[in-house]
Amino acid sequence: MKPGARRHKPRGGPGRTAGPPVELVIETIGGEGDGVAPGPAFVPFTLPGERVLATGAGERRELLQVLQPSEDRVVPPCPHFGTCGGCALQHWAHDPYLAWKVERLAGTLARQQIETEILAPFAAGPATRRRLALHARRGGRETARLGFKARKSWDLVEIGVCPIADPAIQAAIPALKRLAAPLFEHPKSAPTLHVTLTASGLDVDISGVERKSGGLSADARVQLAERAAEADFARVTIDGEVAYQARAPQVRFGQAVVALPPGAFLQATPQADVAMAAFVAEAAAGAGRIADLYCGVGTFTFRLAEVAQVYAADFAPEAIRALGGALAAAPGLHGVTAEARDLVRRPVLAEELKKTDVAVFDPPRAGAAEQTAELARSAVGRVIGVSCNPATFARDARTLIDAGFALDRVLPVDQFLWSPHIELVGVFSR
Repeated sequence: MKPGARRHKPRGGPGRTAGPPVELVIETIGGEGDGVAPGPAFVPFTLPGERVLATGAGERRELLQVLQPSEDRVVPPCPHFGTCGGCALQHWAHDPYLAWKVERLAGTLARQQIETEILAPFAAGPATRRRLALHARRGGRETARLGFKARKSWDLVEIGVCPIADPAIQAAIPALKRLAAPLFEHPKSAPTLHVTLTASGLDVDISGVERKSGGLSADARVQLAERAAEADFARVTIDGEVAYQARAPQVRFGQAVVALPPGAFLQATPQADVAMAAFVAEAAAGAGRIADLYCGVGTFTFRLAEVAQVYAADFAPEAIRALGGALAAAPGLHGVTAEARDLVRRPVLAEELKKTDVAVFDPPRAGAAEQTAELARSAVGRVIGVSCNPATFARDARTLIDAGFALDRVLPVDQFLWSPHIELVGVFSR
């Protein structure tokens, strides 16, 4: 029997009636990472070509046993895989897994009638994630239960290890469980610890603590600060409000060192951050003036400012303040003008882009429909789009293409390892 060819405990959902076990042959992998058999029937933790025994009714089934495993099946590296909802594809060998992600990206573009050169993907490895959102539930007096939500459930899977996370975050799990213990004074509190590894140490922003009752008591705040100090965390905040700080959390972008605001967005892995920024800067080479739209705290801004003058805009004033605060100590830049601006309600207009050669946009998952419409109207010669959602990227790309741009090339980026998600950077030219 090949690795992974074993029985699986069936999991049922609310209102689900389990039918008799049936044999199914998996043909493809669906968008959420489940295997798809004719019908269709979706079976998690299966691979193309496998013959499996499944239970359940309707389209959603549960795996009982792999009867004939694929040659691409491997032993999942995490002991929590199968119950934890964080990963879907640890049982798949790396090369076919990555090829599937790239094929999905190409298919998403094709649905908008877009063909382009898709470059070899960048793939982050295990133990590289610098950001995790860990859910906490009441445990004992000294430690809380900490982990991820179970697959297709609100239940918590308490974790001891997480193979995707940086070793520094993994090593801090016991301390994070202690940190979370004082957060349950109110029965409605359901805290989430947003943990970010920075050059200064761990930065923890806590959400989900009940505030209507007045928030944490003074005693609980003292306990929180004491436990943060014991663990040598850089900072702990509650919904952005500082509860403890030993050092300002910092991250480097090119020549700049930025002091992060609480809860600030960062690329999930520093390796992907560097690779994407290098790709964007190379694509912007030769520009005289660059617009960096949805710039955040400067993920691309500072590398772009080594190429040309940059106008940077983002909806978050705290991100713009952090970016601006790093400018004075960053050598070798051509100059940056930064503005807090809602690019949905007030996109940078085509007329404002008259002297801009290159525009970069890196929006949230909803995409940049309003800003893309202005880029399409503008005289900008090159546009670089960064996206965590290929579907909204394809929609926005269609707007640019219809206005006379061509999508020259796309770099797929896999930094959410063993999940169905794929990111990308696309380069457009007139």
